[in-house]
Amino acid sequence: MSAQLQLTDIRKSYGAAIKTPVLKGITLSFDKGEFVAIIGQSGSGKTTLLNMIGVLDRPDSGTASFDGTPLYSMNDDALAHFRNMTMGFVFQFHHLLPEFTALENVLLPYRIAHGRVTHQAHTHAAELLDRVGVSAGMNNRSTNLSGGQQQRVALARALMNNPRVILADEPTGNLDTDSGQAIFGLLREINKESATTFIIVTHDRHIAASCDRVIEVTDGAVVDDVKVAGIGDPQTWGKLAPCYCRVRKAG
Repeated sequence: MSAQLQLTDIRKSYGAAIKTPVLKGITLSFDKGEFVAIIGQSGSGKTTLLNMIGVLDRPDSGTASFDGTPLYSMNDDALAHFRNMTMGFVFQFHHLLPEFTALENVLLPYRIAHGRVTHQAHTHAAELLDRVGVSAGMNNRSTNLSGGQQQRVALARALMNNPRVILADEPTGNLDTDSGQAIFGLLREINKESATTFIIVTHDRHIAASCDRVIEVTDGAVVDDVKVAGIGDPQTWGKLAPCYCRVRKAG
């Protein structure tokens, strides 16, 4: 079976007069329905890699394809449409619009794609808010919601256009333990129910150990890529121990 998403020799540097390499020739593939964690010390290139996977930025060189369709050769408008219809994004800081209600925030991806919100779309957004446990606050402005509720709204927004891939950058990093576990549980449920691919950047080793696969990035390169059986499997910690030892030592 061919990969759903393929990155080949991705290189990216930042800076004008002095170039600082951030990604150094990364090649990765992701299958449909995988639940993948990306780990590594701060500054290792994890977020930049996630931006490349989500085609939020273009590399200096290298290629990416989705179901065999080249991505970086698309113009900006086509790429924006692809992102909106194919990928959902959840960030550590939810990036909700403060002047909008929870429901209006969830409807944004649909409004961008279609211009006009239909009754069916409105119903779908309300169902998503119910699914993530924020139906009672759907008409509240996002600033009147708790941090955990705001992250749940951000998850509902990411799901609005029924994306095939969800990308999450530290989605539980700004939450207390209970809220973080609840959000992760929702991500896992959605992954299992819909076979949506999830790629998550995290510093939480318990979250990483509960994923299907863990990719470690160090200094802009992939240094480990292991498949794990879940946190309850006795072999999981043995597989991940070298990764976390490197991260702690480098940090």
